[in-house]
Amino acid sequence: MTFDLIVIGAGPGGYVASIRAAQLGLKVACIEKESLPGGTCLRVGCIPSKALLESSEKYVDLVNGLEEHGIEVGDVRLNLHKMMQRKERIVETLSMGVNGLLRKNKVKYFHGTARLEGPGKVLVTGASGKTAIEANRIILATGSRPTFLPGVEPDGQRIGTSNEALGYEEVPPRLIVIGAGYIGMELGSVWNRLGSEVTVLEYLDRILPGMDFDLSEAALKIFEKQGMKFNLGCRVTGARTEGEEVIVECKGQNPVKADRVLLAVGRKANTEGLNLSGAGIEMNERGQIEVDDHFQTSAENVYAIGDLIRGPMLAHKAEEEGIACVEQFVNGYGHVNYNAIPGIVYTHPEIASVGKTEEQLREERVTYNKGEFPFSANGRARALGSTEGKVKILADRKTDRILGVHIIGPRAGDLIAEAAIAIEFSASAEDLARSIHAHPTLAEAVREAALAVDERSIHS
Repeated sequence: MTFDLIVIGAGPGGYVASIRAAQLGLKVACIEKESLPGGTCLRVGCIPSKALLESSEKYVDLVNGLEEHGIEVGDVRLNLHKMMQRKERIVETLSMGVNGLLRKNKVKYFHGTARLEGPGKVLVTGASGKTAIEANRIILATGSRPTFLPGVEPDGQRIGTSNEALGYEEVPPRLIVIGAGYIGMELGSVWNRLGSEVTVLEYLDRILPGMDFDLSEAALKIFEKQGMKFNLGCRVTGARTEGEEVIVECKGQNPVKADRVLLAVGRKANTEGLNLSGAGIEMNERGQIEVDDHFQTSAENVYAIGDLIRGPMLAHKAEEEGIACVEQFVNGYGHVNYNAIPGIVYTHPEIASVGKTEEQLREERVTYNKGEFPFSANGRARALGSTEGKVKILADRKTDRILGVHIIGPRAGDLIAEAAIAIEFSASAEDLARSIHAHPTLAEAVREAALAVDERSIHS
């Protein structure tokens, strides 16, 4: 079978690239080895974790968060099995939706593993055997998989990754989370809310590396207040199971014991079985595929996007790269603004960031002005009963152009969209400050922070 384009991987980057290519008139094949399309994000990542975060937050509200609203609740019980069933229904529904979108756009879907067999050639191995297909162009979009630590071997039971932590059959009395990044903080929050004693071990001296330090520092205090324990500057050297316990060894410190361990130290490009070396595709020292500014690999007419290449491992980044990649095939132009890609931690409160951090601006010797506004001074946040956190805007001192926006507070993940648009359109802090924001809304905090850049915030 011959196609205009073969996409290997049906995660956010792969299925979006397939659909956009089909919309542009290309004959497209999409290959996925898992039972359902959607990739890690949909099946064992973004979507199931957010479902559990939402459910666990409602549980915490019922247990101890509604009394100040004048709502008294009796005996609250946790039905973890039902919570997990809800998560699975959401995942299945969305996966079937992706299936439907591929059919609607006449994308030929193959369930199986893919291997590059030569210029323009791919061998698909599935339940019904092997199928050879060809195309003018190939996009690699196979995503990423968890990274392991030397001495910490996941066993799928006591020691596991996010895959296992999304499906514990009971709340572990004690949970050790190794790694204080996005995944560790989100899943640590879930099980902390549901009653687990959570201890986070982090090699660095801070949590949420890569986020603006000011926000990560504020987040640490909030998470500690919520009951999570942190051991920063901790180098984990090993983990072993002894009976019903897991013992985690840390260099120069006493061992830490728990019932389960969640290994969340990052992810790496998932290139296994693709035959990249045989296809002449070059990799970098981090195990990622090297591409040029048009996503072209070192092999002619083979492209790569998403977690396989440089940049943040985020679903929306992969989607935009998939669209840009196929649009350049047809229209001759495709572009991703990497300065306008937001990152969100879906804890409570949420933490969201887009653009440059203060640390990056100092390192690059860029002079800037800073405006901040606390949610404690926002009427809507007061009404919600969620006043922790703030909005921080960084703007170029000479031009007032917005360089970065960082938010910790209620619904920060939604509020950051306004900031991403502002950066995409090269808006100034003055532009944001002059835009009328409805009252009373959380978004007013963004406007007040923009006003504060010029030291003229009204409500602080």
